[in-house]
Amino acid sequence: MLVFDADDTLWENNVLFERVIKDFLAWLEHPTLDKLQLRVILDDIQSANAVTHGYGTQMLLRSLADCVERLRSRPATAQELGEIRELAAALIDYQVELIPGVADTLAALSDRHELLLLTKGDQAEQQRKIDASQLAHHFKAVGIVPEKNGETYHRFINAHALNPATSWMIGNSPKSDILPAREAGMNAVFIPNDHTWVLEHSELDPDDDRVLRLRTFRELLDHF
Repeated sequence: MLVFDADDTLWENNVLFERVIKDFLAWLEHPTLDKLQLRVILDDIQSANAVTHGYGTQMLLRSLADCVERLRSRPATAQELGEIRELAAALIDYQVELIPGVADTLAALSDRHELLLLTKGDQAEQQRKIDASQLAHHFKAVGIVPEKNGETYHRFINAHALNPATSWMIGNSPKSDILPAREAGMNAVFIPNDHTWVLEHSELDPDDDRVLRLRTFRELLDHF
């Protein structure tokens, strides 16, 4: 059984967020802090907001507004909120951009194995991206969850009667895809994405022989 992550595994996601953040930091024009210092503050705000408000576009917009409030010691004005939404317009309206090789590889893999999709984030937003991707027909089932940790994977395994020893979690995030899947007893395939969100980074055990490391999505066909 092959279980796939979605954002930054099947389609590009964080690179779009990074473009918005880059434009936001330039828009701030803080008199004393440079962009690196501003980014540290924003990352801290996003980390806190992810715990209470989940992931996705709305969490980012909230975090940008919170960043304005922290730096300017007052809530963002209606005009500022409007300008922030304009900066994020491409993110709000964007069409899914599949990572090269995904469509053909999934089509081939679905002829050989049962495939599942497990993604985290806002329910409506993630479903919109899944629908836009036109990939849903490859998957026996789709799970959208607010967080991906060891408990999430245990529930997913039980819900779909998976055998962890013969199941593989495939994704780009050490924190959300690889480590918690291994905690739950699954195998894992790590396919790094250069644009993976900094808060999804974590160290992997180089000696863990149940983690397969690939360079590209197409390489899955050489192993499955």
